[in-house]
This record gives sequence, structure tokens and C-alpha cells, in this order.
Amino acid sequence: MKVYTRRGDGGETDLFGGERVGKDAQRVEAYGAVDELNATLGPAAAASPHEDVTTLVQQIQSALFDLGAYLATPDAARRAKSQVPVPSAEEIADLEAHIDAFEEELEPLRSFVLPGGTAAAAAFHVARTVCRRAERRVVSLAREDDLDPLAVGYLNRLSDLLFVIARLENRRAGVPDIPWVGRRR
Repeated sequence: MKVYTRRGDGGETDLFGGERVGKDAQRVEAYGAVDELNATLGPAAAASPHEDVTTLVQQIQSALFDLGAYLATPDAARRAKSQVPVPSAEEIADLEAHIDAFEEELEPLRSFVLPGGTAAAAAFHVARTVCRRAERRVVSLAREDDLDPLAVGYLNRLSDLLFVIARLENRRAGVPDIPWVGRRR
């Protein structure tokens, strides 16, 4: 099978189930943002020397592929029939458990922090912002389609986890977070 089909040259793409839509459709924006998030996690994990982080990121990337497939499948009946998985409450609880465990290694947050520090921390901060954009796109799609609220909840919790991982990367490398200092006028 070839990578290219030429079917998208006119600005449309196929959804799961065969329906064709514009590449700028809200559904395509939503699953495209999730795909972009997945891609940003690759360099973030590659920059991390911590096996617990890289293993967790690979699990998250697999879950994001499932979420992308869920979002690429129009209408609830078709999603149910195809058994495309949506993130579960257990998966969200697992993200929360990782947040709690990682925060035990961190100093309490006393101010906003600037994205940066180590290369891994900076990459996880980028992934966090891409995750927030994906969440916004999925929220927009949910306004026009009957999506399971766990899809949004998963992305919301994931962005929190990515922030904590960014701080964790700095902490484990002995690099302090950079506190935000507001400009004085």
C-alpha cells in the first residue's frame, strides 16, 4: 500500500466509515490536534532519561491513537458499532495517580513557572500547550456531536500531568523551575 492516495488533493479527507469532509472540518481539527499532541510527546520522551516517564508516555501515546480514532468516527451509533474506545474513567484515574506520585518528588508550587529548564522539561511544556489546544478543539467538536465527556476529561487531566512531568524533569536534573516574575509598570 502506498503512503499517498491523492484523494486529499482537493481539500477533503475520509473519516472512519467512509464519509468525506473538508480537511478544515471541526472533527478533523480535533483529531488532528490529538495527532499533533501525540507527535510532540515523541521528542519529549526522547529527551527524558527517565524510564518511568518514557514508559508512561508510550502508554499515553497509544491511548491518544485510540482517542484520535474515536474522534475520527462520526456519530455515536457508528462509534458504538465499531467499538472505537474512548478514554475511560480508570485511565483518567491512572493519570491522576501519576500526578500525585510525581508531585511527591516536587517542591510545592509557589508561583507560576516559565516553560523551560532542561530540554526534556521544555519539550513537556510544549506538549502541555499542544494538549490544551487539542482539548479546545475537542470541546468545539463536542458542541456539535454527542461525544463522551471522558474524551475532554482525559485531555484536561493529561495537560496537568504534562505540566507535572516538566517540573519533574527539572527536579530530577537538579535544575530549578524558573519562577514567573510579573513586569512592574
